[in-house]
Amino acid sequence: MAYTKITAAVVGKKYRSAVASYRRQLSEGSLRLSFEQEADAYFRRCALGIWAAGGGELTDNHVDAYNAICSGTNRPAQVLYLELCAAVSAAPDFQTPGFFSQLMAADRGTGRDRVGPFCDLCQLVFLLLAAVYDQLNTAAADCARSYTDRLRQAAGQPPLSPRTPAAGGSSADGSAAKSTAAQEETDAQSVQEGQAEEPQPTLEELMAELDSLCGLEKVKKDVRSLVNLVKIRKLREEQDLPVPAMSLHLVFMGNPGTGKTTVARLLAGIYRAIGVLPKGQLVEVDRSGLVAGYVGQTAIQTQKVIQSAMGGVLFIDEAYSLASQPGSNDFGQEAIDTILKAMEDHRKELVVIVAGYSNLMMKFIHSNPGLESRFNKYIYFDDYTGPELYEIFCSTCQKNGYQVEDALKERLPGFFQTLYDERDENFGNARDVRNLFEKLVSIQSDRVAQLEQPTREDLMTITCADFDQAEQEEE
Repeated sequence: MAYTKITAAVVGKKYRSAVASYRRQLSEGSLRLSFEQEADAYFRRCALGIWAAGGGELTDNHVDAYNAICSGTNRPAQVLYLELCAAVSAAPDFQTPGFFSQLMAADRGTGRDRVGPFCDLCQLVFLLLAAVYDQLNTAAADCARSYTDRLRQAAGQPPLSPRTPAAGGSSADGSAAKSTAAQEETDAQSVQEGQAEEPQPTLEELMAELDSLCGLEKVKKDVRSLVNLVKIRKLREEQDLPVPAMSLHLVFMGNPGTGKTTVARLLAGIYRAIGVLPKGQLVEVDRSGLVAGYVGQTAIQTQKVIQSAMGGVLFIDEAYSLASQPGSNDFGQEAIDTILKAMEDHRKELVVIVAGYSNLMMKFIHSNPGLESRFNKYIYFDDYTGPELYEIFCSTCQKNGYQVEDALKERLPGFFQTLYDERDENFGNARDVRNLFEKLVSIQSDRVAQLEQPTREDLMTITCADFDQAEQEEE
């Protein structure tokens, strides 16, 4: 069997699928929360160790695979090539995650086994990470298997099936080494083939993810009311009771960076979970994805987008930009007409959510009687407050394996409050937080790169000096 490296896209897909599948086995809220908080950071640490053991030159595929280790609502890592090389060279020793002892304690005396499936999850992920090399890397695969064995040993379970070593005991004809290579190749291929499709999250998981979002209390309340309304309609239909006409299409109004796309994605999954939509995928598009430059092409282009969203939600950002200006030859109206027809023809297969600034969206909806009749539910997304912006920043740091020194922790709440108080029409909400975080990571990387032997603490810590430099560069 020819060796085929694992792409970052495969790593991301298989990782999310495996993590979601295991998470469903954790009925206790505390266990699930600990797992969700630790999983991504833990597997990224293991990736560093596996690639350090594998040696050789790291590639862009390693970088992309590392950044693809992301599950749930966690933001993906944003490590750059040189940062990853430095992190691999300073890879930490293997340790069991903090969650592991909590898991063993929860299983003890209950007759339940969540430890074994967790070891199986780790085995799959470790082998995925070992298979991102362009060629078969036996050392990385050996490290992946040793990590799994050490987890099993910590849990009092037998190791994986023993394997003949590749060196120091091979037969004269090299059959042992060949056997090892064949086994590693089989392991690598097994994580690429024959895996189940990514499981769909349950309604409870989706609602829990919604509740975990920072702020957005009014949005959460509106979504819960909408879900309750739809669920009761389904129950009434099942009892042959009259069900008044209702539009599921929505208008999201608010400034950029307030979570509109995230909520739209969750709502698409919720609609699927309660049986309103058959698939529940989210297709995000803006004017450039709908409008073409010649007569007749816009309808064709818009139809392609609609077909890709069929069975799920079509999310149109900055939808007001489709409205034609008086006297113009703009083709945006053609896109609107095509979408309105699809909404009428596919009422049980398509939900459309339009989003944008509040004042512009109101003008957009009232500019067309067809839009007014189909979009009668509005959800408002308020700007994040200073404390909420600070919470988002802290969460972003934690999810990406960074920490803020104590002196900077004292300054940041005031900084974010000022950012909120002095906001203008260009205020980006969570996007501003993300931009600040990425700027700080870049500055911190430049600083740490100058250290002769940076410690783990150095690699993780963002300092007041980093923040001061970021502020100076903004002036």
